[in-house]
Amino acid sequence: MTDRWGIDEDEIPRWRQIAGRFLAFMIGVPLVVAIAALLYLTSVAGGEREGALAQQQRSYEIISLARRLDGSIAKAESNLARYVISMEGDTGRLYQEQWLDAGSELTALKYAIRNDAVQRQHVAQLEQAYIERGKTLNDIGLRTRYDQKAASLAKFYEAGRDQNLTRITTTLQGVIDTENAHLQARNLDVTRATNLTQQITNTYRLVGLGLLVAVLSAAWAARAAINERRQESRIADAAAFRAEQLERAVAVRTAELEQANIQLQREAANRSAAEESLRQMQKMEAVGQLTGGIAHDFNNMLAVVVGGLELARRKIEGAPSEARRHIDNAMQGANRATALTRRLLAFARAEPHLPEAVQPDDLVRGMIDLIDRTIGDQIAVNLQLESDGWAVFIDQHQMENAILNLAVNARDAMEGKGTLTISTGQARLNAREIGECLAGEYMSLSVADTGCGMAPEVLERAFEPFFTTKPVGKGTGLGLSQIFGFIRQCNGEIQIMSQPDKGTDVQIYLPRHHAIGAIKAPTATSPKRKSSGEETPTRAVSILLVEDDPRVLAQTRAALMELGHQAVCCDHPDQAIAALDKHPKIGLILTDVLMPGMNGPEMIAALPPRHRNVPVLFISGYAGNVADNRLFDGYKLLRKPYTLNGLAEAIDAAISESPQLRTSAATG
Repeated sequence: MTDRWGIDEDEIPRWRQIAGRFLAFMIGVPLVVAIAALLYLTSVAGGEREGALAQQQRSYEIISLARRLDGSIAKAESNLARYVISMEGDTGRLYQEQWLDAGSELTALKYAIRNDAVQRQHVAQLEQAYIERGKTLNDIGLRTRYDQKAASLAKFYEAGRDQNLTRITTTLQGVIDTENAHLQARNLDVTRATNLTQQITNTYRLVGLGLLVAVLSAAWAARAAINERRQESRIADAAAFRAEQLERAVAVRTAELEQANIQLQREAANRSAAEESLRQMQKMEAVGQLTGGIAHDFNNMLAVVVGGLELARRKIEGAPSEARRHIDNAMQGANRATALTRRLLAFARAEPHLPEAVQPDDLVRGMIDLIDRTIGDQIAVNLQLESDGWAVFIDQHQMENAILNLAVNARDAMEGKGTLTISTGQARLNAREIGECLAGEYMSLSVADTGCGMAPEVLERAFEPFFTTKPVGKGTGLGLSQIFGFIRQCNGEIQIMSQPDKGTDVQIYLPRHHAIGAIKAPTATSPKRKSSGEETPTRAVSILLVEDDPRVLAQTRAALMELGHQAVCCDHPDQAIAALDKHPKIGLILTDVLMPGMNGPEMIAALPPRHRNVPVLFISGYAGNVADNRLFDGYKLLRKPYTLNGLAEAIDAAISESPQLRTSAATG
């Protein structure tokens, strides 16, 4: 028997046949095992690479979902802004659809990151912020739907600075940043898997080459080497082609992301422009209403003042009694202008808010004489004071103004005849039981009348600034809006219960204050009538007067001299320290609040320790740029304009309550 080479197998020794077969087995089996192992490793590496590419694609999808969600929220808020401005139903429905689309995209994003614990926390925060933001925007939409345009505009302006919007933007950016970090790691995984696959493939080919070299003769070795080089060239070309495709895909995705970023920036700019336009519209509307509603009242008051003074000048020599009557009329007009100015400042939050612990029952009792004189003798006043010592932390002056405004409104509603009931009590409210209140203990104050009541459409706009049902010259529309702002500033709530021909009940809820130490007993701010001989202070003192307006400086200096004091004047706060050093016997600093360079509280805070014990009395007609009301703590404040009686009382109170005099009295 011969083989294909013509060699007779019978001529081959037996041991050589066995050795050849054993050698073939020893070479073939490892080669087969190696090839099988390489095929298995190739399959595993390919699977890892496909998985890494799938994770990479998922990262791109999550980033795209986050961008689309941010854009949808921005579009929804932009359409809400147009809805608030135009009040068109189609625009409101478009806002609702876009907001629901944003919710769908949030759900898709939540599903896409379901396997990522870090991203689940981000999306949970984003979902909570989305829900809270939706409540705020839906409230604005509802107000707009029910024609509360001014309230909607104010609410939308506040919503533009809401922390929920910042949380949504920050959380979305956190999702994108986290996914970008994942994307970088997954890109490394793809590269690592590709390299491993390439290495296994190369190893597989090397094993194949080794097998070919072992099986084939040396004649075929050169041809095998040429084929190997051709194969390697094809592999390199394929790898280059795949790399080029990957670069193209990355470039396309980058361009899409850049375009989305440009679109988001454009939408953000449009939203900012819309917000600025809304603010400008609010300013112009307020200015227009202010001009129409206030100018008439001020002109009437100025006419009384100017006419009274002119008539008094004509009658002062020939008929002194008539001159005094005209001067009294002018003072009444000036007092009305003062009250209107304070209401405007309180509405604009330009009066300093000086809260303190006050018992409401004592405050109402101290005001009863002032209320009686204000509303007239034909209105019976009933007091039902049942707060039982509960205290509130409020600005006493502003609270008195609020109660007096409610009493005046009740008088007008009853046309000067009826019953006014002022009651206080204790209340324990649940969260949002009254307006936006938190759960807790509240002091309730009610001002009820038996007047004409309010129609539903009037009740709906009761707190709207400059809205009034009174004829021109009888009201400015600032009373209830001022009270509303003051109560909200004190973290309280207010509601009105009224029906036509059944009277009105205004209910105020203020948080209970658990005071530490003694609670101040409120004193009524009703004007005290004194004769000219009673205007002399307890004792004459040397007073440092700081005032930048020369006319006001001269008038105040004359008033101090009339009261028997000595005045050391300086027209700039920078001169105060030098004046105190020059006049060591200064017993009181009397200073304006608003002055060039620094305001009055800042000047007092900058005094060196050697002058810190000098009593201080602030005089203010406007404190709009004093942002920190704590600068007034411990000092008396006299509001402009004031009378000689008021100035004398304020000076006596500032000196008698100063820490220096208390220390001296204790030492004595």
